[in-house]
Amino acid sequence: MLAEVRMEAILAELDKEQAVSVAHLCRVTGASEATIRRDLNELARRGKLNKVHGGALPVREEFQAEEPDMDTKRKLHTPEKMRIARYAAGLITDDDVVYLDAGSTVMYMTDHIRATKATFVTNSVECIQRLPRRGLRTYVLGGVLKPGTLTIIGGEAVERLKKYNFTKAFLGVNGIAVSPGFTTPDPEEAMVKATAAAHARQTWVLADSSKFGAITAATFLPLDGGQIITDRLDDRRYREFTDIKEV
Repeated sequence: MLAEVRMEAILAELDKEQAVSVAHLCRVTGASEATIRRDLNELARRGKLNKVHGGALPVREEFQAEEPDMDTKRKLHTPEKMRIARYAAGLITDDDVVYLDAGSTVMYMTDHIRATKATFVTNSVECIQRLPRRGLRTYVLGGVLKPGTLTIIGGEAVERLKKYNFTKAFLGVNGIAVSPGFTTPDPEEAMVKATAAAHARQTWVLADSSKFGAITAATFLPLDGGQIITDRLDDRRYREFTDIKEV
């Protein structure tokens, strides 16, 4: 049996059974244990299944159509977001030109940024209100204001971003999954995020553990397009694609 045909048979069996052992797959395909284990490793690398000890489980990824407003976001996973934000803020140095995206975890960074000569650019109304109070040099993007998340988006914001070169960009995210990568519900907001990352030397995506396995409408970066700071990583498969810091 050809490898691709065998892997299709493995996925079909997994879809039917919802959990399969290596021994069961050997019986179904007639392949050896070593061959099945290689197939499972390859399918896990492609994001088609979760490899576990002795077998495999389905990839449990959930599509999320709606985005909560900023007031709701502040109430979700707050201790985890604060830990992530504190660590991310500690990465900023005096020589940096920093892009701060809109998002509750990025917003919490402003509580932990020490006195610095760094320059900040942001599309977040929350950050616009907080950064100058801390005496930090701040530039604001123009564009359309998205009311629910207090985010500046649109073509004008994208064009303004193209004029900057950032040493570090810190981005929020709604979903992280192997195949689609980093996603957000709003295609216009995705364009802003993608443009900021394209003009940054380093891109950090701030994501509490609830974001893994979630998918929303618009991809703004592939999984290898940004490093991740999170509170906890349960699925080690993600480490095959990018650097991940657990804090």
